[in-house]
Amino acid sequence: MYKIVFFDVDGTLLNEIDRSMPRSTKESIEKLIDRGIKVVVATGRPYNLCEEFKTMGIDTIISANGALVKCNDKTIYKTVLRTETVRMVSDFAELNDHGISYFTEKYAMNGKGYENQRIMSALKETLALDDYPEKMGSLSEEIYGMCLYADDSEAQKFIDRFPALKFKRWHNYVMNVYEDTEASKSSAIIQVLDYYNICRSEVIAFGDGGNDIDMLEYVGLGIAMGNAEQELKDKADFVTKKASEDGITYALQYFSVI
Repeated sequence: MYKIVFFDVDGTLLNEIDRSMPRSTKESIEKLIDRGIKVVVATGRPYNLCEEFKTMGIDTIISANGALVKCNDKTIYKTVLRTETVRMVSDFAELNDHGISYFTEKYAMNGKGYENQRIMSALKETLALDDYPEKMGSLSEEIYGMCLYADDSEAQKFIDRFPALKFKRWHNYVMNVYEDTEASKSSAIIQVLDYYNICRSEVIAFGDGGNDIDMLEYVGLGIAMGNAEQELKDKADFVTKKASEDGITYALQYFSVI
């Protein structure tokens, strides 16, 4: 019997076409909650961009790609970047005129994208944002994650400049920046399962992107959306229909979860 379901957001809970949530998905989440099955959002989004899911009764949120986990607004797990690391990467980005985004509980950037259409396109594609985020205030506050906006050739100078850091691409113009401890959805899931005393065999996860691979591989039943990247489909236990074709409901009904 499955006791908990983890959902990626963009391209999974929200469809891949216009980032709206299908009615069937809303109804399926309601059925899961009514049946006592825990529902968790696991996203690369910052925490403050998950409000709509909290209003649906989802009280456990994995945000910043696993770097911050909150249950009923209580932090149960977090990884915080060193202030020195944040400052060095930010200064180098400023020097080379590159965009950097910062994940606190909110989402901010370094102000290098107002006239950069590539950044605006990436923000639209990844977070469904139409407006440029606010400029980051103090770099000394807790920052759970950073993203570098750069293509492969542009990113190479950062990789050469900071050999001790990890730069992991998850969009053709966006890379996560990690220190020695790499945040991931699977590491966050481990914390959630421990918190609720649930075994991994009792877990389902849905995703569509490269940053969902470790999550789908870790859980008992990993489901890739029909619109997912091929690499994720190859790793999944099951491939459902597209998010825009009621893929979540189809899979939950296929496995008799709802």
